[in-house]
Amino acid sequence: MTPVLFTNARIFDGVNAECAEGMSVLVADGRIQEVSARPIPAAGARVIDVAGRTLMPGMIDAHVHAYASDVSVQRIEAHGAAYRAAHGVRMLVHALDCGFTTVRDVGGGDHSLSRAIADGLVRAPRYFYAGKILSMTGGHGDMRLLEQRPHDDGGCACGEVNSFARMADGVDACIRGAREELRQGAHCIKIMGSGGVASPTDPIWMNQYREDEIRAIVGEAAERRSYVTAHCHPASAVRRCVEYGVRSIEHGTLIDDETARFVAAKGAYIVPTMATIFALIELGKTLGFPAESQEKMKVAHEGALAGMERMRQAKVKVGFGTDLLGVTYVRECTEFTLRRDVFSPLEILRQCTSVNAEMMQMAGQVGCVAPGAHADLLVVDGDPLADIGVMAADGRNVRVIVRAGELVKNEEG
Repeated sequence: MTPVLFTNARIFDGVNAECAEGMSVLVADGRIQEVSARPIPAAGARVIDVAGRTLMPGMIDAHVHAYASDVSVQRIEAHGAAYRAAHGVRMLVHALDCGFTTVRDVGGGDHSLSRAIADGLVRAPRYFYAGKILSMTGGHGDMRLLEQRPHDDGGCACGEVNSFARMADGVDACIRGAREELRQGAHCIKIMGSGGVASPTDPIWMNQYREDEIRAIVGEAAERRSYVTAHCHPASAVRRCVEYGVRSIEHGTLIDDETARFVAAKGAYIVPTMATIFALIELGKTLGFPAESQEKMKVAHEGALAGMERMRQAKVKVGFGTDLLGVTYVRECTEFTLRRDVFSPLEILRQCTSVNAEMMQMAGQVGCVAPGAHADLLVVDGDPLADIGVMAADGRNVRVIVRAGELVKNEEG
């Protein structure tokens, strides 16, 4: 792969508000080799004059579901594996074109898709996956309708495992489930810590999993030098999961002030997902989102922005995720404009770069512009630190995208 030398760049490094001007960055062998205010000698390198534009880290979407081919989980199951994979490819291409050079699939992602990306069969972001989510029977991962029979009543396998989750009840089953997902290359383990929107039979306010079950899963992940993330909406679920050792919370929509302060004090993370909430409020009925799920989504929507404000006031480490289902994947960049009602452009840019990287135990590897880091970079037309809307144009303002040192988009010639 030919080395690439960027010159005359204004660098946002993923953290600092002050951007260094007139910088040069050398990329070779998939890594950032040098960042300098002085000219970098690089014989044979391809030179790209950034012309004073912003050079920044490739962004990270820390909450995606590549195989979520519809807003109805029942239809996703009916689609079959090939259809779900085709949707995943379409979604991941869109994410990369928007400037997301890394994604974390927190439910359903697997080694097969990861290998296809690594082998160059799929044009996609760097891909981390949590495997199948661990859920208690009757929890947010149990997608059986109310009238469906128990999975121990004659053996309906879909009750024990579906495209996104495996049911695990009791400490031994939770340990076994965590070990199985880690064996299959899961970057982290996700659990269902509360009721949710898409599942048909559990109230959104319900706490899920016992303390001993959560602590057992956390222990297994820690032994693998990994971590646990938990789906949680209500404040009670957020608090108990963080107390029991969970590193990050997905959604946290109904958090209260006291819980936000508790999360901040523990150094845990929360990944709100505004894009999917607002997309399903607007389009859910038209797209066939189940009626019971529409009602639960209204509850999440009512508290969504206020919840993020509580996180901000408490100084919680807030990550960036979207959680979009089916055809709504095209709304990935709306997350930027929805967050600007609460956060500054700098805060949002940190969330989708350095904060997400730190949460994913990848600090210094992604989400930064520094020697030794993966060469995942963007050149942006406009100033995203002044106007985050620059990043909300589905990649139209991103002139250059580098992923693992490869120029996957180059409008600079």
